[in-house]
Amino acid sequence: MVHVAEITRWDELVSLQLVWRELWGKTRKASFFQSFEWFSAAWKHFGDTQRFRVLVVSSGDKVVGLLPLVLRQEFSRLGAFHVLTYPLDNWGDFFGPIGPHPTATLVAGLRYLAESRRDWDVLDLRWVDQDRCDHLRTPMAMKQVGFVPLTQIWDRSAVIDGRIGWEKYWATRGSKFRNNLRRAEKRLLARGRVELVRYRPAGAARGDDDPRWDLFDACVNLASRSWQAHQDQGKTLSHECVYGFLREVHESAAKLGCLDVNLLTVDDQPVAFAYNYVCEGRVFGLRTGYDPDWADASPGNVLKLWMIRDSFERNDEEFDLGPGSLASKQAWATDFVESYRYTYFSPRSPRAQLLRWKRWWDTRLFSTEQLLARRSA
Repeated sequence: MVHVAEITRWDELVSLQLVWRELWGKTRKASFFQSFEWFSAAWKHFGDTQRFRVLVVSSGDKVVGLLPLVLRQEFSRLGAFHVLTYPLDNWGDFFGPIGPHPTATLVAGLRYLAESRRDWDVLDLRWVDQDRCDHLRTPMAMKQVGFVPLTQIWDRSAVIDGRIGWEKYWATRGSKFRNNLRRAEKRLLARGRVELVRYRPAGAARGDDDPRWDLFDACVNLASRSWQAHQDQGKTLSHECVYGFLREVHESAAKLGCLDVNLLTVDDQPVAFAYNYVCEGRVFGLRTGYDPDWADASPGNVLKLWMIRDSFERNDEEFDLGPGSLASKQAWATDFVESYRYTYFSPRSPRAQLLRWKRWWDTRLFSTEQLLARRSA
């Protein structure tokens, strides 16, 4: 007998952490963003602006899967909508159910939502890795419970396949690109002793979980000096609205063995950083930046070159450069991977139905590239 329980209180969430960690370890292509530590920190820091909930799917007395969700208010030209979605909030690329039985988890969780009182206008399951992981189980599960979805591409990410080896990877980069990197490397080396400091602790289970706050603080300091610090999105490491959150999950990532911090130094002075997460050999680039005083020496590109080469030497399976600014990442990437959104619009909400028609027309009026640029509302 399959049973679904809904967790909406913090004390209930805390009691679930051991089960969550066990299921996370059995999740195919799991990411740090699916960990209990990430979700609980997000709840703690952003719970005043959105409602977090977790659907716990059990078979008999055993929990077989988790479906973490968040209810938030979103706005478009048609007005405000209550949207039920995954809790990734554009930090990462992909998300989905947690545990070794994603299909059963999705079907049971979505059926529970179909039979429950609806406090949402739109069910929008975004960041779905359709081609490599989901294999259409999300839209099939939605249809099975009566949530016939509208399918759209949500985002596109640049990735490097670490399985091909460094020599093949480097040989397939454009000659102009390689020459520019060599010149940048030469300019920087002429300025002093250049070193890549890469810190990737193995985690508390292996007695290696020092958070190295000195490295974190160096990254934050560089972020505060970079051009991103002057933007208003609030996603830079140093931005006051996310600094506390990222500082908390930094320590958690170190304990889980999911931290990957990279600093490029010249005569021990940090000039560029790349702050990443890693899970089972899959690296995700969260944020990068460099000291603008060193811009003429291209320290950001040199850091990326040395870091990627080091990832090949570590036999990392994949390096995800992340979504956004794809033009600048194209020369580095071996492939581009798309994430999808599957959206169901409540028939009880007239404005949600208007939004459905708008999205439907957008898919016919605009190309995939245009839709990605517009991030159609």
